[in-house]
Amino acid sequence: MTNTTTPRKIGITELVLRDAHQSLLATRMATEDMVDACADIDAAGYWSVECWGGATYDSCIRFLNEDPWERLRTFRKLMPNSKLQMLLRGQNLLGYRHYQDEVVDRFVAKSAENGMDVFRVFDAMNDPRNLARSMAAVQVAKSINPRVHAQGTICYTVSPVHTVEGYVKLAGQLIDMGAESICLKDMAALLKPQPAYDIVKAIKETYGDILISVHSHSTTGVTQVSLMKAIEAGADVVDTSISSMSLGPGHNPTEAVVEMLEGTPFTADLDADRLTAISDHFKKIRPKYAAFESKTLISTEIFKSQIPGGMLSNMESQLKDFGAGDKMAEVLLEVPKVRAAAGYPPLVTPSSQIVGSQAVFNVMMGEYKRLTSEFADIMLGYYGASPAPRDERVIAIAAESAGKEPITCRPADLLPPEWGTLESEAAKLNGFDGTEEDVLTYAMFPQVAEKFFSTRGEGPKSVAKQPEKPEDAAALQAATAAAAAHSLAATEPFKATYKVTINGEQQTWVVEAS
Repeated sequence: MTNTTTPRKIGITELVLRDAHQSLLATRMATEDMVDACADIDAAGYWSVECWGGATYDSCIRFLNEDPWERLRTFRKLMPNSKLQMLLRGQNLLGYRHYQDEVVDRFVAKSAENGMDVFRVFDAMNDPRNLARSMAAVQVAKSINPRVHAQGTICYTVSPVHTVEGYVKLAGQLIDMGAESICLKDMAALLKPQPAYDIVKAIKETYGDILISVHSHSTTGVTQVSLMKAIEAGADVVDTSISSMSLGPGHNPTEAVVEMLEGTPFTADLDADRLTAISDHFKKIRPKYAAFESKTLISTEIFKSQIPGGMLSNMESQLKDFGAGDKMAEVLLEVPKVRAAAGYPPLVTPSSQIVGSQAVFNVMMGEYKRLTSEFADIMLGYYGASPAPRDERVIAIAAESAGKEPITCRPADLLPPEWGTLESEAAKLNGFDGTEEDVLTYAMFPQVAEKFFSTRGEGPKSVAKQPEKPEDAAALQAATAAAAAHSLAATEPFKATYKVTINGEQQTWVVEAS
């Protein structure tokens, strides 16, 4: 076990090239605005550099007319000394459905071939069955390229059924799958200092010197202290973002975490001059994306609802659009009830959107009078096993609504082979380049890929705008609210349309991601 009082180096994973701009700027940052910082990032001394996965793949083809595979290859070329890291949604890969196992195998293999090193693999339900195939695929990639690293991920949440012992058990299951490290992933900034200490310490005591990384957002204002407590308990790596792209719904500042360690037995050993150069670069870049800036600074309400800030603002906007803005308090009270009925899933893509949307429906139309198809699927097991038993009454309602029975098997076991079909369908599209990477892009987002393939030859189309005068900057800031609803889909593009009747009037509701 790690001796927590012995001087040791703490690794830092830099998030500015992926999760920082996903959290702060709706994933709109263009590759051209990142490349000039890569030399300094590569030489700064980071443990790893997160630069791919999550929503960036979708945003590249949906909004920026960029090939995500070319982005990865560019980062590999510009940062040869760095471990490049990605966020992978287990059996969902980078899409929003389960994929058949062969697709998972091919996606991981191609990601490694194009330069990916660290695969941080998670599942929204914390269902190990949804992680097993992608973890195995990473092991195969490692046998070809020893740089490849499998990081199994625990999605942290709080509920009556989530315990330190449960998280330790999940860590063991991930280690059995071949995880070389464990990430404790706090996507909603819920991780308080004492639980951070207790979970990390328990995993270290149980499994020895398995490397532990801690990822947390800064939305609630407490998590830099949580990172310190995790380090004291034995955490080896923590995630941060350079100061000019930090805080709010983003992450704790890299430089602040480095300074926090001064006078302790721990050091991050990063190059301060390089950090300054990186921060200066993004300080100039960030104003170009003012129209996509998150309005959230600190939100302690998340401790009650557990809904991330972006989802809160999205639900508020939806309710106002339908003349029900005064119902927000009721919806926030309903969210924990819906989550309990669903067996307390962690609220991360896509479960946060699904639970939040059903809470809105319950308040507006009566408890479970109308179910979204996605909520029915969660109740019936089509997203995987929930941490706790689901409400039997709501399961029955879901079965009737969806016209299908609950399942207990791994959802992907029900999928027929699909690679051949994906290949033949992609090959018919104008602009398809014949590569396996293009087939995978089509597999992730078929409708978006069709348009992207046809326009790819026109080159990247940045949505950034550099304000030339103070009044232009003010105008961009004023546009933030108007742009926010559109930008939500870039972060977590989950969307469903429903026709509902309220007080005798039929309305069309579009439920989108946060």
